[in-house]
Amino acid sequence: MDHVLTLIAPEAGALDDSMLGRVRSALLELGADLLSPSWLSPARAVDLPFTLLSADQAVAAAKRELAPHPVDVIAQPVRDRRKALLLADMDSTMVTGETLDELADFAGLKERIAAITARSMNGEIDFKDALRERVGLLRGLSADMLEETWRRVVFTPGGSSLIATMKANGAYTVLVSGGFDFFTGRVRAHCGFDADFSNRFEIEEGRLTGRVIDPILDRDAKLKTLIETAAARAIPLSRTMTVGDGANDLDMIRAAGLGVAFHAKPVVAGKASARIDHGDLRSLLYIQGYNDSEIIGD
Repeated sequence: MDHVLTLIAPEAGALDDSMLGRVRSALLELGADLLSPSWLSPARAVDLPFTLLSADQAVAAAKRELAPHPVDVIAQPVRDRRKALLLADMDSTMVTGETLDELADFAGLKERIAAITARSMNGEIDFKDALRERVGLLRGLSADMLEETWRRVVFTPGGSSLIATMKANGAYTVLVSGGFDFFTGRVRAHCGFDADFSNRFEIEEGRLTGRVIDPILDRDAKLKTLIETAAARAIPLSRTMTVGDGANDLDMIRAAGLGVAFHAKPVVAGKASARIDHGDLRSLLYIQGYNDSEIIGD
């Protein structure tokens, strides 16, 4: 079999044999040749190897049969399924919120800055311009508020398991963010990433100056980081995975062997080769064919 269809529910018990049976029947009606399903996580995640059908056809058929159940559906080639390099976004991916928006709350500007963030992540305005504008509004804010913001950070479930499991199987993991190094360094340490790349605030006399130190890490830099890291480690792009949610992630998502739109903005979700709309970051392990016995951590 040259392809595999993976069905992933957000929690155990949400996926059953009858749902899988409907998907199997739909694929058979389209002319697919199937092998027996393989459960990666009981009643939560299952693989269905297939051939004689395109990935897009398989995904569309499965989604029709599973609607309106909250099940993520991914189809991909079996070859190079387990990835040797992961690049992950930070805000709204590895952590649940936007760190810059939370920092702005201490200046009484959260709603104003969050609105600019949303437009940037939806691809409506240039990322660099939006970043400079948002940071400019924070001029004079005490740098102590960075630590206060860090205390609010909530990690996305499954993130530490994703990194630990991939690293245990020889993968190299990179956190690449349009956010700031104060936060990416801590997220890297908490989750166990091998490296992190991000932007830097200019701080003078204990306060933000309202300027970002050049160069700004944007969508072009994320793509460049993917290509250069893969080349440096002699990893073909077919064995790379990227994950993110916003427009500044789109180039690296489209260039990777498997790019995952994670609870993403519509501009990203519609163009990614895989999307997770319901599950947590553990889903990225199921996509690669890891089963529960192989996954490290909760």
